[in-house]
Amino acid sequence: MESAVRSFVRHLTVERGLSVNTVKAYAADLLALAEFLSEAGVTSWRRCDRERLLDFLDSLRDRGMEMSSVARHLTSIRLFFGYLTAEELIPADPTLLMDSPRLWRILPDCLSQAEVDALLAVFPERGEALDVRNRAILHLLYASGLRVSELTSLKVADADFENLLVRVRGKGAKERIVPAAPRVMKLLRTYLTGARIELTEAIPLSPWLFVSRRGRKLDRERVWAILKEAALRAGITKNIHPHTLRHSFASHLLANGADLRVIQEMLGHADIGTTELYTHVDRSRILAVHRKFHPRG
Repeated sequence: MESAVRSFVRHLTVERGLSVNTVKAYAADLLALAEFLSEAGVTSWRRCDRERLLDFLDSLRDRGMEMSSVARHLTSIRLFFGYLTAEELIPADPTLLMDSPRLWRILPDCLSQAEVDALLAVFPERGEALDVRNRAILHLLYASGLRVSELTSLKVADADFENLLVRVRGKGAKERIVPAAPRVMKLLRTYLTGARIELTEAIPLSPWLFVSRRGRKLDRERVWAILKEAALRAGITKNIHPHTLRHSFASHLLANGADLRVIQEMLGHADIGTTELYTHVDRSRILAVHRKFHPRG
């Protein structure tokens, strides 16, 4: 993937005549994208679609990056994929349907409560080991608002069953404690005492909480696939990506009256401005409040 970035850099330098600093900025943006995709198991630009690009841009915003900087990343991405398409290195440009950076703003995808309920009910609580694991994963993502990278980095010792908490290592190696509902901790215990033992038969000392069918650490790509499968089986037509349950977690807390500062702490946002993004999503609540309390609502 880096070879395509180098070719693009030469194109910008030789054919477009852009300044050294501008070219360096574009290259840095694209290498960051390549690293993000690689962590998700995507090793070819042909496999990069619009949803994965949105997930990358979303992760930048989630880290507290200013929207002007996120928009610059989007500009770099659009130029790059335009180049790949023109050179016939990819069949189609996934950025064509993305808005202009000046108007572009990341509004998180969010599931309704009914959609979440349907999603969480897809995998049975008891049955095949992978079903038990997948059910625990989806319930924990929604109950605690974890990033997928945080979920896959959890170790068995991070689950505090006595206090119904999970110890999470977030961005910048910062550690935080997040609550998990009693029902979710029950699902985790069921998974740990049955399915996980079966899955780690070949690697009994594996420290990772969620493991693959061969006992290895679960990766982001597999969690993505689990979400996609669950959405399909639940009849959800929205584009599901790794942050969907995190966004739904925050939006539903806000809709039910949770304090924004508390949500910020649980999400691990360094800047309250990042958390305030969710105040733009819950328009239904705003309309309901207006109708209820305004004298002419």
